[in-house]
Amino acid sequence: MTLPGWTREPLVHFLLLGIALFLFFAWKGEPVDPASRTIAISQEDRARIALTWERTMQRPPTDAELDTLTETWLREEILYREALRLGLDRDDAVVRKRLANKMDFLASSIAETAQPSDQTLRDWLEAHPQRFADDTTYSFDQLYFAGKSDAAAALERVRDDGDWSGLGQVIDLPATREGVSSQAVEKQFGIAFFEALQTIEDTGEWSGPVASGFGWHLVRLRDRAVGTVPAFEDIRDRVENDWRLATLERRKQDAYQLLRDAYEVTVEK
Repeated sequence: MTLPGWTREPLVHFLLLGIALFLFFAWKGEPVDPASRTIAISQEDRARIALTWERTMQRPPTDAELDTLTETWLREEILYREALRLGLDRDDAVVRKRLANKMDFLASSIAETAQPSDQTLRDWLEAHPQRFADDTTYSFDQLYFAGKSDAAAALERVRDDGDWSGLGQVIDLPATREGVSSQAVEKQFGIAFFEALQTIEDTGEWSGPVASGFGWHLVRLRDRAVGTVPAFEDIRDRVENDWRLATLERRKQDAYQLLRDAYEVTVEK
């Protein structure tokens, strides 16, 4: 059976995931109030604790071990609620980062388990041949900045008047490269820069800011000469890994944008 095209849209998956979570919590009951000092540990809770142990230890816990695990979980829950009561979660960069990572994980978890068809992967290979041709070469200009905001400001300027002379900060990296190989780009600028370079269109327009191991760059890709692309059958696993990573990242960004659009943000400067 062929599903309609809209069922493959990542935003639809994210919304369905949200509905599933809503139904789960509706079935489970009201969310736990951190201010409450009543804690009920159900059989489902103990089963979940046992499953977490089994995944780690590769065997189910004994009754005594499960009792100990339950006590440990209870201790964490009590300390967690008291920490919330004291407001220790606020202005904590570690907690903030972990919660943000959990939201990213929710948005991308579907992509981690999805099994793309061969046709999907063949289409991906056809759309991104430069990712798989090791002898692809690049000709580009780059400007370096230590700070992302400086790079963003410079991008606006260079797009306005097209003059990039005098822009960028001093670093021991060439401003212009001609016909340089994929391996040389990755060796000189790092994997993050190289991966970003593959996503930039070779239109001669400035793009960025692009991250590297040194800082931030504005990049003008003038030419990309795609080399020999191996046969799909020889690199299927490599294509699937690349598709999965890119899909995961795109779904995280789409989910964030869905949430971001609901906020009105003002930044006082």
